[in-house]
Amino acid sequence: MPSSLPLRYGANPQQAPARVFMPSEADLPITVLNGAPGYINLLDALNAWQLVRELRNALKLPAAASFKHVSPAGAAVAVPLTDVLKKAYFVDDLELSPLATAYARARGADRLCSFGDFIALSDTVDVSTAKLIAREVSDGVIAPAYESAALEILKAKKQGKYAVVQMDPSYDPSSAQEIREVFGIRFEQHRHDRLVTPADFANIVTAEKDQPASALRDLTIAWITLKYTQSNSVCFVADGQAIGVGAGQQSRIHCVRLAGQKADLWFLRQHPGVLELPFKPGIKRPDRDNAIDQFLRDDVTPNEKAGWGNIFARTPQQLTPAEKQEWLAKLDSVTLGSDAFFPFRDSIDRAAASGVQYVLEPGGSTRDDVVIQAANEYGMTMIFSGVRLFHH
Repeated sequence: MPSSLPLRYGANPQQAPARVFMPSEADLPITVLNGAPGYINLLDALNAWQLVRELRNALKLPAAASFKHVSPAGAAVAVPLTDVLKKAYFVDDLELSPLATAYARARGADRLCSFGDFIALSDTVDVSTAKLIAREVSDGVIAPAYESAALEILKAKKQGKYAVVQMDPSYDPSSAQEIREVFGIRFEQHRHDRLVTPADFANIVTAEKDQPASALRDLTIAWITLKYTQSNSVCFVADGQAIGVGAGQQSRIHCVRLAGQKADLWFLRQHPGVLELPFKPGIKRPDRDNAIDQFLRDDVTPNEKAGWGNIFARTPQQLTPAEKQEWLAKLDSVTLGSDAFFPFRDSIDRAAASGVQYVLEPGGSTRDDVVIQAANEYGMTMIFSGVRLFHH
């Protein structure tokens, strides 16, 4: 393998030349098997790979992530799908392997944001997973290995230009330090190589102490997902997958609102009125995703509705606010993870509206007592991990 890989350009076409390279003469741990991944593709690939590798090692289940602009739109492990989720994720016509199930979940968390994603997979890519990837709009995939038949399926995607990257699963950086350069100035820090441990979930600060195995699994997913999400960040997790990620916001409450809104949309996609929408034959999945998003919005415009005639066989009746609230009231046992402490109770109040039962945050705010009180009022289990998870 070479120690350097030339790229067409950097983050933008005007930023050329560009390359990725090893600081020494060591070989790159990645091999491009097809296509020509770009600068942003590889940033997504390497961050996403670390996420799924950690999930795989922590939970001993195949893991997948759907990355966009250096943050996960979704992350999941291979928990079997219900028939409802299969239909909501548009995979009810496929036989899914465990790895394909993990990606269906990761993609299904936020199908709008996953459009044009870069995929990371923890295990050898099989035919089942390749067939699922082949029918979604995606820029590329990184994995430790590929079955030969699966690789041929992926090579045919995007007229042969789909980026397929193989990662050396044994690779770890030779140095514990990482360096970046901004405006000609170099920053150096210890690489964030701390792994999740059971002790991170031991300090329960609320009156409610319930912590079943499913919650520990979802707390682990939240912890690891936040580690690779641009800060500030908040992650809602349920049933073995992220269901809403709020990333890169300057305010903690805005992170929670964004992630909570995505979690609500994830659950509303499972409403019978959405599952039975009368799409015309041949409507592609991205167009269905956009139409569902409009259908569930309270502020859909007349112009947007006018376009429904191209999508639906008949104009559907939107869910009323009361119908939505009745359905969302069924969402429960959700885990909320935050990469830093909550400075006010407003985040807990918003989280409660989206079925949050378990909360993971570092703690350390001068208002911790107020936040704990809010969690107690809702009967939540709140854990102070003592570990901040900023990622920049």
